[in-house]
Amino acid sequence: MSLDRSPTSQSHPPASVKSLWRLRSYLRPHIWSLVIMLVTSMTGVAVAILIPLQIKALIDGPISHHDSSGLVPLGLSVLGLGVLEAVLIWWRRWVQNAAVLSVETAMRRDLYQRLQELPMSFHSRWQSGQLLSRATTDLSAIRRFFGFGMLFLLVNVTQVVVTTLVLLSMYWPLGLVVAATAAPIVWLSMRFEKGYVVVSRKVQDQQGDLATLSEEGAVGIRVIKSFGRAGHVSKAYDDAARALYDTSIDKVRLSAKFWTFLEMIPNLAVVVVLLLGAIGVGRGELTPGELVAFITLMLSLVWPVASLGVILAMAQEAMTAAARVLEIYDMAPDIVSGRGSTPSTARGHLRLEHVDFTFPGSDTPVLRDVNLDVPPGQTVALVGATGSGKTALTSLVPRLYDVTGGRVTIDGVDVRDYSLRELRSLVATAFEEPTLFSMSARENLTLGRADATDEEIEEALEVAQAGFVHDLPWGLETRIGEQGMSLSGGQRQRLALARAVLAQPKVLVLDDTLSALDIHTEKLVEEALRRVLAETTGLVVAHRASTVLLADRVALLQNGTITHVGQHRDLLATVPAYRNLLAADSEELEEVSA
Repeated sequence: MSLDRSPTSQSHPPASVKSLWRLRSYLRPHIWSLVIMLVTSMTGVAVAILIPLQIKALIDGPISHHDSSGLVPLGLSVLGLGVLEAVLIWWRRWVQNAAVLSVETAMRRDLYQRLQELPMSFHSRWQSGQLLSRATTDLSAIRRFFGFGMLFLLVNVTQVVVTTLVLLSMYWPLGLVVAATAAPIVWLSMRFEKGYVVVSRKVQDQQGDLATLSEEGAVGIRVIKSFGRAGHVSKAYDDAARALYDTSIDKVRLSAKFWTFLEMIPNLAVVVVLLLGAIGVGRGELTPGELVAFITLMLSLVWPVASLGVILAMAQEAMTAAARVLEIYDMAPDIVSGRGSTPSTARGHLRLEHVDFTFPGSDTPVLRDVNLDVPPGQTVALVGATGSGKTALTSLVPRLYDVTGGRVTIDGVDVRDYSLRELRSLVATAFEEPTLFSMSARENLTLGRADATDEEIEEALEVAQAGFVHDLPWGLETRIGEQGMSLSGGQRQRLALARAVLAQPKVLVLDDTLSALDIHTEKLVEEALRRVLAETTGLVVAHRASTVLLADRVALLQNGTITHVGQHRDLLATVPAYRNLLAADSEELEEVSA
């Protein structure tokens, strides 16, 4: 279904802590929240260590001496410490959730903004599913690590180190047993990290590929059904899902092995401690209270040690996710906004001066030494065979792509010197394949001009013969569905044309916008467009003689360069290549020639 245009199949540098460290700017506004989280967590560790020590004092004191008077104070102190620990956990989670969700929201906003800044050359190479995966799954993985893994990695390591020191001070032979478990844990963790980072990246890339197939299957459902290819598409999706399943199973298998051994080590240590501790009590080297406290502290280490696997897995996923997100941030846009602003006297005088253009990544020029002058209020029709470069030429005016040679100017100013916002307020484009969004008809219309009045909206609808929107269930407030699939091709084109007209640009670019209209509707639209084009500079890609008649002049584009510019009638009489291009419209040709 899709071409693998994204870099997912290329080799990637290994994820590292640097990937997460580069995102530290998102944590700076929440520094005090992080301090509170750290302080409450460390205080919680101290309370967790104090509780067994209080239990030791309770057993070796009032219980051993049958002193009921001392039982209540110590018992209440243990209860109080337990309540304090619960309060600290609640406070830490409350602060943590608010901060982490704010970080995720900020990252999601900035990533979306970055995607809007990147040029068409980027979006033409990357699968939309890969971008969607980075904006959802990857950001969630980073959020989970910032909200849980990063904090508990520090807290759990601190708890293990401090508790081990306490155990060594209580009874050093048993303390050495606990300390000895660190060596195999470190070795296992290093082995786990090397394998997990590779399989984690593979899973995340395959999730992006699967998201692409899902999106293409939904958007292209009409094509799939019309060709009866549901089975073929389903098989492609199933193959991708199976590949993701197999890789995910490898990931789970690797994690399961690591966690199994990681949980076995502290459990074996508990058995050894029980055996040696019992011997120590029998020899009088340990009191019963010390043994209970020792075992309690030892058991308190089971969770920090066992969770190390989960936290390390989470860290690897977050670092891989951060590397994938930073791939987008690291893309240097090849179209940079200028600093010029639109003069109040802007007229829309469009000129192309010795323009050359080659698509990024290609060695074959699309346009060569193109020269064209379109004075304000004049309309030029671009006519050329398929693949001659008409759409590429029109995309240079609003800087969807930049020229590779020469320059495009509006009112004598190179379009690269305008700010992108100003330039795209000067130029409006209606494409042959219009893009509509899953929002109301009104919101689609006002996308380029949010302050348009109802009267202006009605005028634009009249020009585009798009009055059908009033017949929709809720009129202009009707949501037209993703990609406007609830509308016909002609209705989508007319709505997109109304959107371009409503923007009231100085330069209006129409890329074969009327191709899906029937002859009657096309005639009505053209009559209304003549009034609009009389007041703006027009560049119209035309394949029909009827569309050519909208223009004051015609430019013939052949093999990437403009070979003839003149009146339609003159070119028809003197340029055989031009006549051959429009020969299919025989009736219109006869009418014009009469």
